[in-house]
Amino acid sequence: MNRSEHECVAPRSLIRLQNWLSPAFPTGAYSYSHGLEWAIESNHIHHRPSLVDWLDADLRFGSARNDAIVFVEAWRCTAEGHHTRLLQIAELAAASRATSEFALESSQQGASCLATLCDVWPDPAIDALSEGLRQKSIQPVLPIVIAVRSATEGVPAGTALRSFLSALISNVVTGGVRLIPLGQTDGQRALAALEDAVLEASDRALTAGIDDLGSAALMVDFASMLHETQYTRLFRS
Repeated sequence: MNRSEHECVAPRSLIRLQNWLSPAFPTGAYSYSHGLEWAIESNHIHHRPSLVDWLDADLRFGSARNDAIVFVEAWRCTAEGHHTRLLQIAELAAASRATSEFALESSQQGASCLATLCDVWPDPAIDALSEGLRQKSIQPVLPIVIAVRSATEGVPAGTALRSFLSALISNVVTGGVRLIPLGQTDGQRALAALEDAVLEASDRALTAGIDDLGSAALMVDFASMLHETQYTRLFRS
């Protein structure tokens, strides 16, 4: 990301984006581990390096990569006024969840985010998105909602996407800190080690398209499937 991209974000818009991606924003993100709980229970993840490797793979090859691609598509549709295509992208994003837990994770957070934005930061595009999803019985998903509101707020796609992926990974790392367990400092070391993956996933998504959707991080999907029947669980996914 170049310097000029930072400078073109209005101060109020940057504050709003930080609020929308904050742990304090009521999406319920803290209650989901994105399959991490099973991976730790089964010893696939047992320390900081294995946690970093797991999340690096998801960013580059898995569901996080797909979220990045639909995020950019939704941002562009909003910026260019293509409401019909936006709803098509939203429907594809909602239908492209590999497991029932991932579908719940994304739709519950998306619905909570959409409701809060409509109530606290009202915007015509968000209202139109909410109504369009309702009419077509499409579940809202978090990357679509954040992308639309970021576009109407004037936050550049790259800045918004990098912030979104950073928040996504930060939430999962927080789960790892609690479950492995790791110390708080080790959690920050994990986030630092994942910076390159966040940047590369963002850069690739900015030049990708819907035809590039796909996943090769099968263990992440398997972890989510097996988490559904895990005997002891703290998280919803």
